[in-house]
Amino acid sequence: MIALIGLAALAANLPFMVERILFVREPAGGRKAFGWRLLELVLLYLVIGGLGLWLESRFGPVHQQRWQFYVTTFALFVVAAYPGFVLRYFWRKPGM
Repeated sequence: MIALIGLAALAANLPFMVERILFVREPAGGRKAFGWRLLELVLLYLVIGGLGLWLESRFGPVHQQRWQFYVTTFALFVVAAYPGFVLRYFWRKPGM
């Protein structure tokens, strides 16, 4: 469980650390737009959620969740992305 939480924290910060679009392609203008970072954040949330669901199914029955669970976990995922966001947009040097 701790490894999954650590992996989720790392995945939440990846869109702000990597300059490649969807971790594959270099952006045309040299810098990745914020919209791409948001898309990657949502995609990584889905991947980590799928991994958690798979792990839960391996150890027992999967508990049904309502929309409140997914909104809360996405909010926690966004909070975990805060250090990467701060490093990318607040602590960068002028002209970068």
